[in-house]
Amino acid sequence: MTLQSRAKLNNNMEIPLLGLGVWQIPNGKPTADAVAWALEAGYRHVDTAKIYGNEEGVGEGIRNSGIPREEVWVTTKLWPTDQLNIRKAFDTSLAKLGIGYIDLYLVHWPTPGLVTRIWKAMEEIYKGGRCKAIGVSNHSISQLSAILRGAKIPPAVNQVKVSPFGFDQALLDFCAQHGIAIEAYSPLTKGERLQDSRLRTIAQQYQKSPAQILIRWALQKGTVVLPKSQNRDRLRENARVFDFAISAQDMDQLDRFAG
Repeated sequence: MTLQSRAKLNNNMEIPLLGLGVWQIPNGKPTADAVAWALEAGYRHVDTAKIYGNEEGVGEGIRNSGIPREEVWVTTKLWPTDQLNIRKAFDTSLAKLGIGYIDLYLVHWPTPGLVTRIWKAMEEIYKGGRCKAIGVSNHSISQLSAILRGAKIPPAVNQVKVSPFGFDQALLDFCAQHGIAIEAYSPLTKGERLQDSRLRTIAQQYQKSPAQILIRWALQKGTVVLPKSQNRDRLRENARVFDFAISAQDMDQLDRFAG
């Protein structure tokens, strides 16, 4: 496993294992800089959303980086208020990004009673050829089951909150059984648990930062990991997680943090 490693999705597209999350990074120069710095550090995956309000900055950062568009995996997401006009929402996001196509388009949150209807519209977006994969975010086992019962194209991804301090193992297992990749958002717990004494003890053993331990744990859990930062040094630090492995014993210990 290296910074260039990718996971094969259920439609045979390959998604980079490490991505940059850009939630709460202001649009324009702050986002463009973070994206360009991440690409400079070796990232090839950026995760945004309509509701983040920074799709333009993501596109600008990719263009400023000099990295060919086809080398960068870009995800954006449908917001629930756009569920009645999904094609227009997709077109708007694509125009703001200005990158020709979207690699992964996700349903950001499930809407009770409309989960399967929305998915059928997502399938039409996929058939249009301007996104390489479709998936969901924050969907439960029951919601995924409803989609799978009627889906012609199964979700490639379910993006959910995953860290040692909170994860749903049953959901992870269900997705694995059905060929749905898990993307881990908030793997760094928004910084809230980086001072946890148990985490810091493990980090010291490996001579790594607490953030690096959290990212490596999520990678070893088999997820695609989306740490967020707009600090150039931390972006680089977060990418330096491929030169060590957490032991099975320490993985078990980290797994129990949520308890």
